[in-house]
Amino acid sequence: MAGRNITKKIGALKFSVLSPTEIRKMSATKVITADTYDDDGFPITMGLMDQRLSVIEPGLRCKTCGLKVGKDKCPGHFGHIDLAMPVIHVGFVKTIRNSLRATCRKCGRILLSDKELEEYRKTIIKNSSEGRDNAYMFKMIISSATKTDACPRCGAISGKIDLDKPTSFRENGKKLTPTEIREWLEKIPDEDLPLLDINVHSARPEWMVLTVLPVPPVTVRPSVTLETGERSEDDLTHKLVDVIRINQRLQENRDAGAPQLIVEDLWELLQYHVTTYLDNQTSGIPPARHRSGRPLKTLAQRLKGKEGRFRSNLSGKRVNFSARTVISPDPNLSINEIGVPAEIARELTIPVRVTTQNLEWCKNLIKQTAQGEKPGDNYRPHVNYVKRYREGVEQRMKVTEKNSDDISEKLELGFIIERQLMDGDIALFNRQPSLHRMSMMAHRVKVMPNRSFRFNLSVCPPYNADFDGDEMNLHVLQGEEAKAEAEILMKVQENLMSPRFGGIIIGGLHDHISGCFLLTYQDKTFSKEKTSEILATFKYKGKFPEIHEENGESVVYGKDIFSVLLPKNLNIEYKAKACFHCEVCKAAECPNGAYVIVKNGKLKQGIVDENSIGAFKGRIVERIIRDHGTTAGRMFIDDVTRLGIAVVTVIGFTTSIDDEDIPTEAKRQIEEGLQKAQNKINTLVAAYEHGELESLPGRSLEETLEMEIMRVTGRARDMAGEIASKYLGLNNSAVIMAKSGARGSMLNLSQMCGCVGQQAVRGERISRGYKYRTLPHFKKGDLGASAKGFVANSYKSGLNPTEYFFHSMGGREGLVDTAVRTSRSGYMQRRLVNALEDLKVESDGTVRHTGGEIIQFRYGEDGVDPTRSTAGKAVDLDRIIYDVKQEE
Repeated sequence: MAGRNITKKIGALKFSVLSPTEIRKMSATKVITADTYDDDGFPITMGLMDQRLSVIEPGLRCKTCGLKVGKDKCPGHFGHIDLAMPVIHVGFVKTIRNSLRATCRKCGRILLSDKELEEYRKTIIKNSSEGRDNAYMFKMIISSATKTDACPRCGAISGKIDLDKPTSFRENGKKLTPTEIREWLEKIPDEDLPLLDINVHSARPEWMVLTVLPVPPVTVRPSVTLETGERSEDDLTHKLVDVIRINQRLQENRDAGAPQLIVEDLWELLQYHVTTYLDNQTSGIPPARHRSGRPLKTLAQRLKGKEGRFRSNLSGKRVNFSARTVISPDPNLSINEIGVPAEIARELTIPVRVTTQNLEWCKNLIKQTAQGEKPGDNYRPHVNYVKRYREGVEQRMKVTEKNSDDISEKLELGFIIERQLMDGDIALFNRQPSLHRMSMMAHRVKVMPNRSFRFNLSVCPPYNADFDGDEMNLHVLQGEEAKAEAEILMKVQENLMSPRFGGIIIGGLHDHISGCFLLTYQDKTFSKEKTSEILATFKYKGKFPEIHEENGESVVYGKDIFSVLLPKNLNIEYKAKACFHCEVCKAAECPNGAYVIVKNGKLKQGIVDENSIGAFKGRIVERIIRDHGTTAGRMFIDDVTRLGIAVVTVIGFTTSIDDEDIPTEAKRQIEEGLQKAQNKINTLVAAYEHGELESLPGRSLEETLEMEIMRVTGRARDMAGEIASKYLGLNNSAVIMAKSGARGSMLNLSQMCGCVGQQAVRGERISRGYKYRTLPHFKKGDLGASAKGFVANSYKSGLNPTEYFFHSMGGREGLVDTAVRTSRSGYMQRRLVNALEDLKVESDGTVRHTGGEIIQFRYGEDGVDPTRSTAGKAVDLDRIIYDVKQEE
């Protein structure tokens, strides 16, 4: 079939060390000159840019294969440099060291008796046949041979081999030259190599001492022409220039009979250049640098690390049909939708094959292109390209305003049009770092004006997104199968339940929770007009909630408004987040109204807050998804979030610095409490200084004192918080947010208006600073509260300079700790994923890797899919018991 690549299945991959013979055999030319181009700008023969090594200039042909730069481009050919004297290959230093330590210098045999070698051989063969690793056996052979004083065959005394990083070897303190090392390694017989963990068919140890250096093709290290007309060579070329120059000088000096010292210095220099050419981050030697002072990126740096060939270009790469921009919230979109800027929609395309059913539609779409863009006009998708295949060759035509009518007339069945994005197209949305499967979900496109991606706030938790400048990626699906898979498996509504803990991960947050709390707290009522306004926000089409007459006015209860969203068969009871944690829970008779009861889809009592509709905790959301499916769950989340925002808008909800004001009486009580704590600490310190303090079991006196003081300061902060919260009731906006679970906590509030409390570094009171004291204006040996980081002020009253300094020490530790934890956990996750990436659950319920080996007989040992479980349990017994009770 012309024009089609026939794919071949790779049977096996084999890696081996190149021998000097192979390097010369595969070489297109010997490289002898460090110059690259002549005065006319043509590559110099037998130079680093020789035309036999491939070409990068358009118009020139490769002298080896005759191909040009372009479609059937020349892949490039290796050259070689004959080294004047051998040098050690830095990548094989460990293998060379082990080979020297384990073998005899005179006869080349391993320094163990034939009987011992035979034993080791048998064990290695047995382990290999059973699929076990032999790494430990090879270590044993080398360590046993190293301990041998003399060769058991020829009786030669074995010396002590030391490695001076990176490539210098010493025998009994005397330096070994690469030539001597090569001669030694040549003596090792083939039958002993498998015992040194060297495959006879892949390598010989003397090949690890280089006598000839391969020169990579020009295509691997192309030169760039700058705007000034100057050529800028690749880092590899720079390094090869150094190697050739020193190699020439070494050869000339050696042939001219120069003093041994000069030859050895040049030999060392050649070794340095070859080492930095292979790896420019070798420890023990300074890296080779560019004229600008930038370290050169040589072979090893091209491959390893995050920016290297594997992770940057092979495992992850830039792709077509993707877009990236800043994200912003839009509560009017469904959780399944994503607002895409028109600018992006114009650029991204979806292929549509022309069939008998859509021929006319495709023609009209192409004709639309002729009308172009009209200012203020609604977005109308155009066609960017039309493709067709003639005898297996793809032909592409760009659709413009001028040729659109012409192309539309010529459109035939089988053509493919590449149309711009339209509302309803499915696309994948992703936020980096992708840490779990919900970091990439499918959304339906909604083309919108302006320049950011917009989505519903409820979808932030799975992406771990916020709107402080985060950017996200959009990938437009091209194939029908991909679209179907995304629709069924990856749509947001299919990922409401987390596989981590079996609960919901998408639900109401912040304003949504505050709104529903205000709607259902106590017996909140709304006028008919306000109720209509609220219901209109989520396009409610059902029966109007029950109207009550109160004080001569027609009102609707907030609980009844919330109930319109609930399925008619919903029955559930649970504690709200605003629960006061009474000593004895009165459940249905809760005096604070914090026990939620829903009967037959009507909210009978209780407060709707985080435990009802919140992400991670929303009991009602979870029940609706389990009983009525993901579509009902999605509709409920869409509606309840709009309801929450509408209520907040109608009632008005704001917080300010005044919310942290507490009465003078409360301030006086807090000051008294803090003074008592201060006195208690002084008493403890005095007892410690007079030797009257009893040490706790397993603790020293100092540790006991510190623990007691930490306990006192902790109690002092809690006391301040309790007094503050006693005076801040549930009519306070900040308290509403904390109690309902919308945002923040009572601890935040108590620190704002009560007392910030003890600052800690590494879990202890602050002790480091000056000698015998934390800051110079404290007395030496002061163990009091304020001298060791206790902040008695609140954020509202303001910290004094000393407190501020101690507070910043505690804060700094938190920031550093977070940064360190993120990088550590990222690397741990990477290693875990790499270890588990080839596991999958087979149709028989077993977990196997790609080789077919069974890892688990049942997935997770219990066969339970966490997303379909109830908090990890296969059966929800509490629910079954509750339902049975209801039936009675």
